[in-house]
Amino acid sequence: MLSRADFIFTIGYDGPAAVVDGQAKRKYGTLSTKELAERGLFRAAYSSAIYSKDPVELDYVIEAYNKAAHTHYDRSFPFDRLFGVFPVEVNKAIVL
Repeated sequence: MLSRADFIFTIGYDGPAAVVDGQAKRKYGTLSTKELAERGLFRAAYSSAIYSKDPVELDYVIEAYNKAAHTHYDRSFPFDRLFGVFPVEVNKAIVL
């Protein structure tokens, strides 16, 4: 299983390994879901909420995104497709 920071900043996959944005991980990897959303890093915030499996965090990200984008989406909206974030079981990370 990937670490939280590796999952949040995964930008793709190379076979059985996640490819991680090392610069973003170093700069923002310790921020909470709320802090990521407040900085406008919605993809990372959504990934963090998915990783935590906490519905409160997910609701916060959706609320913050709606406010920033002037939308009215709810949980039924396909945020996975919007942000390109899907939980995938990989055990190895390649940090760029």
